Amino acid sequence: MTLQQLKYMITVADTGTITEAANKLYISQPSLTNAIHELEKEMNIVIFNRTNKGISLSKEGEIFLGYARQVLEQAAILEDKYKGNDGGKKQFCVSTQHYSFAVNAFVDLVKQYGQDEYDFSIRETQTYEIIEDVARMRSEIGILFLNDFNEAVLRKLLRSNDLEFHLLFVARPHVFISRKHPLAGKTVITNEELEDYPYLSFEQGEHNSFYFSEEIFSSFERKRNIRVRDRATLFNLLIGLNGYTVCSGVIDKKLNGRDIIAVPLADESDMRIGYITHKKGMISRLGNTYLEALKKYLSPEPPRRKLEHRGRFNELGRDGEMLTDVTGKIDEHIKKLK
Repeated sequence: MTLQQLKYMITVADTGTITEAANKLYISQPSLTNAIHELEKEMNIVIFNRTNKGISLSKEGEIFLGYARQVLEQAAILEDKYKGNDGGKKQFCVSTQHYSFAVNAFVDLVKQYGQDEYDFSIRETQTYEIIEDVARMRSEIGILFLNDFNEAVLRKLLRSNDLEFHLLFVARPHVFISRKHPLAGKTVITNEELEDYPYLSFEQGEHNSFYFSEEIFSSFERKRNIRVRDRATLFNLLIGLNGYTVCSGVIDKKLNGRDIIAVPLADESDMRIGYITHKKGMISRLGNTYLEALKKYLSPEPPRRKLEHRGRFNELGRDGEMLTDVTGKIDEHIKKLK
């Protein structure tokens, strides 16, 4: 097995056709086909399923692809260190629930990287797909939350896929509403006060179980429900319909606009937001850079007030986020990964 074979395989997987991959690699189709066959023979697996309609990755192929990407990333780091070049085009992917801090950290990663060529992806997607992306190593990192309701189900799914959950911070539930919402002037909002307003949530596709919901209290019965796929639509409906959603309270005015505010919800539950990684994988240099960027956006602001929560005091940041020893926890995880 050679690095060149791995590059060939990844190019075929990314383009979806032998013809396009061969053109991109500047080699003949027979040469590319032979290289893939030799790799499959050596590894004793079927990487691509071949049909009259074309080729697609097999189950084994998806797993192998994840490892191949990591091998090439590590090889690029070696070349960068010892050859003094840029190591070629770098690739990085993170999958996340709809969190503004995840997007902000991604922006910082791209800015810090500073290379002419790169191939980065951020997937704001459904909970099950986040787990699947990291399990199949399409994404290096996945960001989601656990709470008392979904933890048993999600941890079982994580274990079965050889994934680990790393805590980033603990948040008390907040309500996202329009600044012009009738309840916007309140310092705390109760569930009873929200009954007559539309409840907005992110739909989870075929895995639309309460356990995969991005919103806490997903099993509550509500009179008016609207499900959306993207964050922009959700915020437009919050403003246009005086709707609301329940979330961590971490809000970014640059991304979400100044028309959306976070108000604490009168409830003692919490959201344990963190990231997942594959036990058999290695966090790349880009992955570590991304985690460092997350630390910046999750560091506590000077507290506006303090609230007691389960026997300890947590800080309520300027934008409404409840954080618990964020900087220390992320530093600890990054040191372990380096």
